[in-house]
Amino acid sequence: MISDITIGQYFPGKSVIHKMDARMKIVLMFILIVSIFICKNLISLAAIIICSVLLVLLSKIPFKTIFKSIKPLAVIIIITSLLNLFYGKGEALVQLGRFKITANGIETAVFMAVRIITLVVISSLLTYTTSPTELTDALERLLKPLKLIKIDVHSIAMIMTIALRFIPTLIEEIEKIMAAQKSRGADMDSGGLINRAKALIPVLIPLFVSSFRRAGELAYAMECRCYRGGEGRTKMKVMKLSARDFAALAFVLLFMAGIILINHFVPKII
Repeated sequence: MISDITIGQYFPGKSVIHKMDARMKIVLMFILIVSIFICKNLISLAAIIICSVLLVLLSKIPFKTIFKSIKPLAVIIIITSLLNLFYGKGEALVQLGRFKITANGIETAVFMAVRIITLVVISSLLTYTTSPTELTDALERLLKPLKLIKIDVHSIAMIMTIALRFIPTLIEEIEKIMAAQKSRGADMDSGGLINRAKALIPVLIPLFVSSFRRAGELAYAMECRCYRGGEGRTKMKVMKLSARDFAALAFVLLFMAGIILINHFVPKII
């Protein structure tokens, strides 16, 4: 399960999405996330699914990798769906004591599950197709207006990017520690939930120690390279918006407008 977590990883490529400006990708991601949240019926939900599949195809990221980003959240998706399953309106199809399953409840459960999955897919595509350096520069540019109120935008962007960048590193570290503990006879796969949680304590302590040591080494390396933040720094790659980026923005805005129109003319589910 640990090795299936792909959040924060970057997969180099030459797809259309890889070549887009990182700032535009962040803006488009937020517009699509808003579109997911304003979906109120099955037609708009189907449109979101088609859009997500098209984005994956355009990014040329294997569907196997996309599935890995969803797999760790399977428990959350199932629990959310079950909760919505028993809170539907209308005539009961199945009665389980005080709880009832209705057609509306089934539709809502499926709706919420698909909404979470598409949300994860669209969010994951940002880190899959954008390098940490580009992501840092893009966040800094987008948050630049906050400098007017004396907020250190560069530090915020750097912290967020480093946090994403080190997720795969920490996952690899967890796997090494767990393998070392198992070789010493530790049992982490049997017993109940409480026993498994207790078995993780010998993993968490070395992980914290290793994380702080790695953070210290990173800070020392940055100091040795005379890193002083964003003031006066130049960029090796200057970001420029192209016709491709504006065409993508126009398409996504039209897509969002279509979702709003569908919600207006088609009956709502939730």
